Amino acid sequence: MMLHKPARRLFAVVAASAVLALSSPAFSQEVSETHLQAARDAIAAIHATDSFDGILPSAAGALEQQLIQKNPDLQALITSTVSEKALALAARRSDLEKEAALAYAKVFSEEDLKAIAAFYASDAGKKLLKDGPKVSGELVKAADIWQNGIARDLAQQVGEALQKAVGSTAPAAPAPEAAPAENSGN
Repeated sequence: MMLHKPARRLFAVVAASAVLALSSPAFSQEVSETHLQAARDAIAAIHATDSFDGILPSAAGALEQQLIQKNPDLQALITSTVSEKALALAARRSDLEKEAALAYAKVFSEEDLKAIAAFYASDAGKKLLKDGPKVSGELVKAADIWQNGIARDLAQQVGEALQKAVGSTAPAAPAPEAAPAENSGN
């Protein structure tokens, strides 16, 4: 799954915050069970780990494909074995939830986590989760248009000012590069 640029930026900020928090001396402090529960609630409310649900099925599918390519005569055995072992490993998904809760608890206070969970459990929070990516996409399009307009106007104004200052021998300002066309079929 490809993340949109704003989502990648948000993830990078959260990851950087987590790294800073994890490397600080305060990280060695123990986190209370209520703090961890608040983190779990916030993670569930924002669906923070949902994007990782496909990791095990993808790994199993890729492994199954590789093994079948090498041993097509064992396809049935490979398929059943990979499925069996993948199902057995599915229980380890809770390890990710535990680590995620710990990471959030180290960065956010228990009160912050409760507020985050409450907001994202509200109608407005649910709408933000549902429609936020659409809005982010529109914002990126608007920013591209704005950027092109600013670059065009800057080049034009600088060119006019230079011509006024030195006459017709002033270097012409380069035309701004056009942004690549976006696929508007979203």
